Amino acid sequence: MSGTRRIGSATVPSLFLASFLCVSSGTTSAQAGSGGLPANASAKSYGDGWACDPGYREAGKACQPIRVPINALATGTSYGRGWECRRGYREFNEACITIEVPANAYLNASGVRWECDRGFREFDEACVVIDVPQNGYLTESNLGSGWKCERGFQGTGGGCTPIELPANAHFNFSGNGWDCDRPYWKQLAGCVLR
Repeated sequence: MSGTRRIGSATVPSLFLASFLCVSSGTTSAQAGSGGLPANASAKSYGDGWACDPGYREAGKACQPIRVPINALATGTSYGRGWECRRGYREFNEACITIEVPANAYLNASGVRWECDRGFREFDEACVVIDVPQNGYLTESNLGSGWKCERGFQGTGGGCTPIELPANAHFNFSGNGWDCDRPYWKQLAGCVLR
């Protein structure tokens, strides 16, 4: 072998390469250690810096554990509170308290609010019965009165009174009013020919 010196069983170029790798890996380790990566943090996969691991929140230059209160679930994020209340509970002063569901009510689909059962409407943090008058029926909404008059009746003063049809008239589409038959026209409370 011309130009390559052997030292023991290794060649000079292989010794040079081995010493270069030791020095460069030591430099890399020193750089990673000097970056100040706190406990419970990971280096960002893009750019410089670090982010707290799930379950921890940044506090100054450290990652503090997120305290998850009773009746809450960890969200697995390092931003925001890092937790949310379970269904049937709401956040209050960094805790999760029970949502008080009144009689004749149920938790809605979100689980963070209640709604009144059919036939009841919300009033003063309670569910009160909807008083449906004779010749009326419950609507799909518990807002407003919560009821409408049947076809052929109109709402007056909290009740349903019959609609009096004049001659040559018929109930309109809703059934809570009337229109004149053709060729008659509405005039005052009757139907007249033009």
